[in-house]
Amino acid sequence: MDARDLSDAELERQGTRAHATRNWVFLHGTADQFRHHTERMLELEQEYLRRHPKRTWQGAGGDAAPVDRVEQIRHLLRTFGSQMEGLLAELAEAQAGASSAPAPLAAEAGLLARFAAAPDGRMHKLEAHQAARELGLRPADVARLYTQQPPLLATAGPDRFLTEDGRRRLADLQVSPV
Repeated sequence: MDARDLSDAELERQGTRAHATRNWVFLHGTADQFRHHTERMLELEQEYLRRHPKRTWQGAGGDAAPVDRVEQIRHLLRTFGSQMEGLLAELAEAQAGASSAPAPLAAEAGLLARFAAAPDGRMHKLEAHQAARELGLRPADVARLYTQQPPLLATAGPDRFLTEDGRRRLADLQVSPV
């Protein structure tokens, strides 16, 4: 079925499945399976991006021209390589016993401010993760905003929202010299 004809839930389910099976197809599939898998995954990603441009960095660029399939694959490979390098660097840092420094206050304030500016202080989880990446917050720093006592951010299904304590913390950060 064409990706445009899928419901939002089915599009997300198929996209998640495509990403989950990517490594197996790459390592064990035939060349034809790999080619088909790549084409389908890119089709699903492009449709998701068309429907939800603010949930990924790819949609944040404004009115970019459509990219051909070869360039999409090159971009996917570059992204995969840089993500693997990042994961390896994080692993090396963790193995070296690096201490987890607290999140920079300016980045924390920036994320809380984005939540405050969103309707009802809520953002879809993917938009929230993207905002955190744009601000340079590490996943551990973002997780701490949900787990500290009292929590500054909370979850409700696929949404993330700013708590009252988060609003107070934002006001403190904006008043206090950083």
